[in-house]
Amino acid sequence: MTFGIWTFATALLSFIITAVLGKFLIPFLHKLNFGQTILEDGPSWHKDKQGTPIMGGIMFIVGIVVVTIISVLLYTFLGPNFIGVYQEDPSETATFVFAGLGLALGHSAIGFVDDFVKVVKKRNLGLTAIQKLVLQFAVTIAYLVVLGVMGCGTKTVIPFVGEIDLGWFYYIISAIVIVGVVNAVNLTDGIDGLDGSITFFVALFFMLISSLISFMGVTFMSAAVAGGCLGFLVWNFHPAKVFMGDTGSLFLGGIVCAMAFAVNMPILLLPLGIVYLCEIGSVVLQVAYFKLTHGKRLFKMSPIHHHFEMCGWSEVKIVSVFSAVTVVFGIISFLLVYFGV
Repeated sequence: MTFGIWTFATALLSFIITAVLGKFLIPFLHKLNFGQTILEDGPSWHKDKQGTPIMGGIMFIVGIVVVTIISVLLYTFLGPNFIGVYQEDPSETATFVFAGLGLALGHSAIGFVDDFVKVVKKRNLGLTAIQKLVLQFAVTIAYLVVLGVMGCGTKTVIPFVGEIDLGWFYYIISAIVIVGVVNAVNLTDGIDGLDGSITFFVALFFMLISSLISFMGVTFMSAAVAGGCLGFLVWNFHPAKVFMGDTGSLFLGGIVCAMAFAVNMPILLLPLGIVYLCEIGSVVLQVAYFKLTHGKRLFKMSPIHHHFEMCGWSEVKIVSVFSAVTVVFGIISFLLVYFGV
C-alpha cells in the first residue's frame, strides 16, 4: 500500500468514525439534557443556540485517537512493507505521536470536567480560570517530562536558522507556549464551524509539512485530525446541531501543539495558528484597553470573531474568511519549511 493511499485512508476512516458517531451521540446528549447555556453578555442572536448539546467533541476524539493509534502502530512495525516509505527511526516519531495524544487527552479531560460542571449547574461558567490553568500546566509539564525521559532533547528547528539548543529554557518556553495555544484554540470555539474549520486546515498543512520532512507518523496523526474535524463539521457547521464544548476544543488545542512539537518546529504555531493567536490576542487587548481607559472597549466584543459578528458578518462569512487566512499562512509555513529546512 502506497504512502499516499494510506494517508488518505487514515483521513477517510477518521472522518467516517466521527461522522457516524454523531448519529448516535447527539440524540444521547439530548436525552441527558446536556445542553449549552448561553452567556447573557454574548450576541443576542446566540440565544437561539440555547440547549444545543455540548461535549460533541467526543465524536472526533474517538475517531482521531483510534485511527492514529492503528496507523502509527502499523507504520512502526511494518514500515516499508506496508506503505512503501520508511523513516530512519519510526519509533522516535511514534514517541512524539503517542505523547502528543496523551497531551491532547489530558487537556480534553480538563474540558470534560468543565463541561460537566456547566451542564449540571446549568450555567456557562464551569471551572475557574485558576483551576483550569493549574490543571493545564500539570498536563503540559507531564508531557514535557515524558519527552525529556524519552531523550527527545532540548533542541528545536527554526526555518532558515537551523537547529538551536535552548537548554532548560526549552521546557519553560514550551510550557508557556502549549498552555497559551491550547487556550487560544479554546477561545476560537465561539461560532458554528469555526474551530473545526480552522483546525482542519492547520492539520492539513501539518500533514504536508511532516510528509515533506519524512515524519510519517505525524503525517498519519495529522491526517486523522483533518478527517476528524471534517466529520465533526457535518454536525457542527451552521446551523450547528452540536457543539464540541471544552471537551473538544481543549483536545484540539493539545493536538495542534502535539503536531508542532512532533515535527520539532513549534515555531510554526506562529504562522499556522495565526487565527488562534488573533483570537486570544483580541481578548488580552480588550481587557488591557478596558482597564487602561476605565471602561472603553477596543473591539465591539471579544474574542475577535464576535467583533465581526457585531459588525454584521454572518457566521458562515467569518468561518470562510478566517479559513482563507489560515490557508494563506499555511502556504507560507509550507514554503518556509520547504526552502528553509
